[in-house]
Amino acid sequence: MKEGKILIVDDNRGILESLEFSLKHEFEEIHTLDNPNKIPHKLKENDIDILLLDMNYSTGVNDGQEGLFWLKMILEMDPSVVIILITAYGDVELAVRAIKEGATDFIIKPWDTEKLIATLKAALKLRKSEKENLTLRSKQEQIQEDIDKKYGLIIGNSDAMRKVLITVDKVAKTDANVLILGENGTGKEMIAREIHRKSLRKNEMMISVDIGSLSESLFESELFGHVKGSFTDAKQDRVGRFETASGSTLFLDEIGNLSISLQSKLLAALQNREIYRIGASRPTPIDIRLVSATNKDLYSMINDQVFREDLLYRINTIQIELPPLRERGEDVILLAEFFLRKYARKYEKNDLKITSKAFDKLMQYNWPGNIRELQHTVEKTVILSESSSLTPEDFFFNIKDDEQDINASLNLEEVEKIAIQRSLKKCRGNMSQASKELGITRTTLYKKLEKYEL
Repeated sequence: MKEGKILIVDDNRGILESLEFSLKHEFEEIHTLDNPNKIPHKLKENDIDILLLDMNYSTGVNDGQEGLFWLKMILEMDPSVVIILITAYGDVELAVRAIKEGATDFIIKPWDTEKLIATLKAALKLRKSEKENLTLRSKQEQIQEDIDKKYGLIIGNSDAMRKVLITVDKVAKTDANVLILGENGTGKEMIAREIHRKSLRKNEMMISVDIGSLSESLFESELFGHVKGSFTDAKQDRVGRFETASGSTLFLDEIGNLSISLQSKLLAALQNREIYRIGASRPTPIDIRLVSATNKDLYSMINDQVFREDLLYRINTIQIELPPLRERGEDVILLAEFFLRKYARKYEKNDLKITSKAFDKLMQYNWPGNIRELQHTVEKTVILSESSSLTPEDFFFNIKDDEQDINASLNLEEVEKIAIQRSLKKCRGNMSQASKELGITRTTLYKKLEKYEL
């Protein structure tokens, strides 16, 4: 299959005919123009890959300025077009100047046809490569946009979160390594993405690795890559996450799960700013900004000799501690409203509202699963809702968590209220069964439901 659409622009009809005859058997389409003023229309009507452009058009003018003028105009219209100049022997210096301004190459009259065809085919490969890179860049930008939408904005007005965001703003534009600490579900990856989004590396994709999901045997191949034949299943070269993230941010989640031996390999890569693919004899330089996260107490792990102290100092130039949701006050309400809007749209229940008493219940709960648990709780409530107003009874937590609330409370009325809620939940609202389980009559149960507004 012949490839390549070529446009030849020259005011000499003899040259146009000669070039067309020489090239038509090698390329998909050959277009010719004897007037450069027709170039804009031709480019709009045709998807041109390569443009062969003469440097002079006016009679008696040989300074090449017309060629430079059209070179600039063409590149403004379509920066991806590959332009090869047609010039006389004495204009080589001018052609070199044109290359500095965006031309890809030049040919000298009279030309060698075989060399010309080779030049054009090399230029066509360049054009295809640039188009593929542009497509990949567009896909990357779309993926990054989709990821940003998925993780959304960081929501919270509490003092604890304001301090975190102030630190993020300060550190984002540096290349300092950041360690994010916090319980499961507090939003460590979201903070990592916010650091990347505000960094000087934001135009590249942030690369994430869940250390907790990697076995020891996969760690090196996943992070450092391997060369073909380096082990039984290495059937082709593989680029590791460090190389992929070069020029961008590498996010290592659950870094506290690394074994001591793997910690040593990670430390060596960070110290030397280079990695060795498995089976490679030469190192590959890397340029990453490292952000790590864990829910473990790394300082206690150092005392227990299961985490390297020198690795900790390498990864935590800046340390950010995320507060658990129970310490963020009315951020619970802001987050609950955000998730309500999100899932109300998703499940087409746009008239839903959370009552003030339901908000009180959400505020009183301990949220051991943090934001992730709140998100799942709101989604579940939206799915099961039968009215537009979500009351305390619409929100259910795990029984184990309710037991924690009972143990935490010494108020008899609060304990009784929670016991009734648990019993009704267990008995699926059956008053007779609930009253038997609680050891009271149905009449007493109704009175207590009225008392506690359940």
